Amino acid sequence: MPESPVWTSPVLRSVRGVVDRTRHVHTSVKAIEQVASWMAFEEFAFPSGPVDVAFSDRTDPAEIIDTSFFYAVMNFAFTDFDSGVKFSAEYQGRTWSDSEGMFACVTQALNDGVPLTDGAYLAEINRSELGRVFSGNIEIPMLDERVEILNTAGQVLADRYDGSAHRFVADCAPAMYADGNGLLERLVAEFPRFNDVSTHDGHEVQLQKLAQLWLWQLHMALASGGAFAVADLDRMTAFADYIVPVALRLMGILSYSAELEDAINRGELIPADSPEEVEIRAHTLYATALLTDAINRVRPPSQSLVVPQVDFRLWKAYHATFWPHHLTRTIMY
Repeated sequence: MPESPVWTSPVLRSVRGVVDRTRHVHTSVKAIEQVASWMAFEEFAFPSGPVDVAFSDRTDPAEIIDTSFFYAVMNFAFTDFDSGVKFSAEYQGRTWSDSEGMFACVTQALNDGVPLTDGAYLAEINRSELGRVFSGNIEIPMLDERVEILNTAGQVLADRYDGSAHRFVADCAPAMYADGNGLLERLVAEFPRFNDVSTHDGHEVQLQKLAQLWLWQLHMALASGGAFAVADLDRMTAFADYIVPVALRLMGILSYSAELEDAINRGELIPADSPEEVEIRAHTLYATALLTDAINRVRPPSQSLVVPQVDFRLWKAYHATFWPHHLTRTIMY
């Protein structure tokens, strides 16, 4: 039975309906209990430090917030949909791929004086300028969409928050949900690129991957120093992406219909907002929350986990796997 505060989040409340109506994806409660029986005894260190800690030694909270905001709005689609080649970039003699390739490019651009954390600059950035920032092995996927996202987000920052994401954070209650003034509530309302909402059989489904992930990253970077913390972290769900569903499939927790399994294995695009795509993401959130509850029933109360810790454990173990994952052309993950 659902036990933790995460089940009161609007995200999980909305995906429960998808699970009840599902046709293409199944969650095995029996497999969840089996996995929890051994995973509960693993070490779950609470991650800390900025998301780009391998690239920068910045410690100023305002700089960390501003830089991580840029990462958050750009954190999607690093694999070319036609060739299957992952975006990568060189930095300090190493090749970095996927999101780390983004960190490398942004770090180099900031070192070169490109004002990527200034909303006024982002509001006017063009395709050529952003293409130079993301100089790598291939043109970064969905470059035109990235320019549009930055123009829109930058304009909001420039118009309302003197161009800086840290002023937006300071203007919100330090929680995801706070009667409309919470960070997640304000983020998805004021910055459309974060509003990760879909429909399933005519019902709205909240997924909110990037908004929650950004707040989790801010908490990891700043909570230990007391500069910022998400007050209701126990209401945060997993982050519905490409990798966590693979982990859950390989552990026997998720299973797909034969048709969906075949489409994924053939590398076919699963359309955004299709029943199949929504069910994959909804079951990912549902199953990870159930797994966290099952793990916490085994662990001592003093060592209980929040859902993002389990998400990170799954993502870290499988993010480099060659097992096929679903492919969807979207700006949301």
